[in-house]
Amino acid sequence: MNDATTQTPTTDTGIWRSLGRFFVFSVRQVTQGGPVYWAWVTGLALVAVVGIVAYTRQYEYGLITTGMRDQVSWGFYIGNFTFLVGVAAAAVLLVIPAYVYHWKPIKEVVILGELLAISAIIMAGLFVLVDVGRPDNAWHLIPGIGRLNVPSSLLGWDVLVLNGYLVLNVVIVTSLLFALFRGHEPRPRIFYPLVLLSIPAAIGIHTVTAFLYNGFPSRPFWNASILAPRFLASAFCSGPAILLILMQILRRFTRFEIQDTAIWKVAELMAYAMFLNLFLLGAEVFKEFYSATEHVIHMEYMFTGVHGHDTIVPFMWLSVIASVAAFLLFLIPRTRRHPVTLNLGCVLIFVGVYLEKGMGLVIPGLTPDTLGEIYEYFPTVNEFLVSAGILAAGSLAFTLMVKVATPIMVDFKPKASAD
Repeated sequence: MNDATTQTPTTDTGIWRSLGRFFVFSVRQVTQGGPVYWAWVTGLALVAVVGIVAYTRQYEYGLITTGMRDQVSWGFYIGNFTFLVGVAAAAVLLVIPAYVYHWKPIKEVVILGELLAISAIIMAGLFVLVDVGRPDNAWHLIPGIGRLNVPSSLLGWDVLVLNGYLVLNVVIVTSLLFALFRGHEPRPRIFYPLVLLSIPAAIGIHTVTAFLYNGFPSRPFWNASILAPRFLASAFCSGPAILLILMQILRRFTRFEIQDTAIWKVAELMAYAMFLNLFLLGAEVFKEFYSATEHVIHMEYMFTGVHGHDTIVPFMWLSVIASVAAFLLFLIPRTRRHPVTLNLGCVLIFVGVYLEKGMGLVIPGLTPDTLGEIYEYFPTVNEFLVSAGILAAGSLAFTLMVKVATPIMVDFKPKASAD
């Protein structure tokens, strides 16, 4: 990252003039960088273009280019959507110790959680967009033009909470960076209520997403009250796992000061969340196998296979093994504080939760279908390419936001709070 090249404006600069300077500064930051930065940005842009090309093929020929069929109408796209909503909700794990308990080491890096939340929500929205066969009909969801059908429609609620959470985080991040750019802290009477509002909002977005699954009485695998707590527990593992790796990368390649105590505290909180996630998963597995009703077939398809159909079984056991191993690594203070085992634990958590929230949630819930037919779903190459393009676009957005935020957080701190 480049050092800031613009002096901090005085606090009495006109608001519109300051906005102009802030915009110019931001453009300069994202258009300046070394070979590594430009190689990374160019690579992400190229992958995003490949995703766009793949999506144009899907748009032309329809969802037949995917592995989804009538029996399995949700697949890789919705699995990624669900996982990314959890990543976005995980920002609350930084906000609570930073702004509720005023713990300074976390407060210094909480903006990274907000930026990750913004990029995750963008990607989640794009995954929904590509999953819809006719995205041009999205105008039906716009209030005043179409009908959102709130409060009766859970989809309507999901549209509201996700877009509301996106706007909330954009306002929080922009107000913080713009205030620091002008040489002072954001106004507490406005800023702190917004930050505190983001806590229930983060919990709300993943709860409503869980209710989308939870509200299908014909899908017994999802029709369980434990689903929303499971969503939240796994979210507080996967999102921080990504954040911990990003913190170390920023500390290595920028002048962003991130204390070890902040990293260790996040890792400790993740250990508690991972225990709760594994406990709730175990409770669900026990209920299904011990009661042994006809609904156990979904869990059997997940972990043992049914009548020779076992495509996802290896992925599910990999998820469990990775999650248990990560929990043990983060449970022991010595291993969660060592860089090698810390990063290994982050990778294992990501793998475990990603598989659980993707294939482990969507596919068993739809297999067998309501008529008892088993269709073995697996993503097509086109689905992988579209998904890679979306993930690259979100990563590019996060990179550019961090490129602007880092010099402001490092060089534009008010003198009173720079110690």
